[in-house]
Amino acid sequence: MSQNNRTSRSTAVRLNRAILWLTRHWLRIALTFIGIYASLPIVAPTLMRLGATGPANVLYTLYSPFCHQFGFRSIFLFGEQPFYPRYNTGSDLQPFESYVQNLPQFAPDRVLPPPFGPVGDIYAFNPGYQGAAREFVGNAQMGYKTALCARDMGIYWALFIGGLVYSHPIIRRRLRPVPIWLYALLGLLPIGLDGFSQLLGYPPFNLWPPRETLPVFRVITGLLFGLMNAWLGFPYLELSMRDTQDQIENKLTRAGVQ
Repeated sequence: MSQNNRTSRSTAVRLNRAILWLTRHWLRIALTFIGIYASLPIVAPTLMRLGATGPANVLYTLYSPFCHQFGFRSIFLFGEQPFYPRYNTGSDLQPFESYVQNLPQFAPDRVLPPPFGPVGDIYAFNPGYQGAAREFVGNAQMGYKTALCARDMGIYWALFIGGLVYSHPIIRRRLRPVPIWLYALLGLLPIGLDGFSQLLGYPPFNLWPPRETLPVFRVITGLLFGLMNAWLGFPYLELSMRDTQDQIENKLTRAGVQ
């Protein structure tokens, strides 16, 4: 065998062994990434509480493309309330507007540079108000918001916990993907009804009077969606990884590689 052939064979063996290792440890790797992704949004308000505003703002910025980060739809830590829903939510909690109405970020003409124009009426839902609510991370009285909204926090923590449950050897060996009808009923339908019934009440749709979802509904629909995705996704990935693992093991055996 020539030197080039030996080199190519060695490279192919290493590549196949790397893929084989991935097929055997994919769930641990996935849970590590999901766990980190779900945890860092909690680190951000903790850093704000400790006065480390620079690193905290880095986290808020990193997560901003993946979530609206509206303060009135987020979880707050270290403050008077865990949630500050809007005035029209119907919650017993004090509304977001009553806390921020005297803050400079929410002044009608914006003391701070406005990315979406003047705030205007904070009881409306214009781009200026949305921009201010997105930028606002909290204060000593209200505490500090997580870097993902309440619904997203529910989704990713449920996905992580669902993955931990799935990692049990007996469950991992026996559990099959959730039936599509059940996934649609418990995973898609609640979050779809909750989200779209809210969205369609605001401009430009205005199909009915604006409404805001109760914080508990945000969390519950997020949890359901995350759990259903864990039940659907992890078993399918396991079946695919097992199939790939068998193929590579057979290939290495035929090549005489242990």
